Amino acid sequence: MKTTKIIYWISTGLLCLLFFAGAMMYLFNYPRAEMFFNNLGFPAWIIYPLAFLKIAGAITVATKWNLFLKELAYAGFLFDAILALVAHLMVADDEYLFSGIALVFITISWIYDRKVYGNLKHVQHEA
Repeated sequence: MKTTKIIYWISTGLLCLLFFAGAMMYLFNYPRAEMFFNNLGFPAWIIYPLAFLKIAGAITVATKWNLFLKELAYAGFLFDAILALVAHLMVADDEYLFSGIALVFITISWIYDRKVYGNLKHVQHEA
């Protein structure tokens, strides 16, 4: 069980760090983010809401404050990473590495979350 928790916390920590760092780049290097979004064919107006959601998702996953919101954050991270991966592959800009890494961290964190904390769902619903 100790190894399982270590794998969970390392993958979850790296996942949250990756999405938090992405949000910081959106907020503090807006011109670069705007260039990426324009090159990928996405509207620039979505940069700030996406940055907020990445920060909120990272906090939610790391704290496990609310199980429903945690699952929603995992789903949002998954959709974001898949969309980013496909978009980068479609425009062939060779910027797909971080989205691929994010998919790995999302998968490992989500699977090990079930192994470590899976029984909490039943306890919370019974209360």
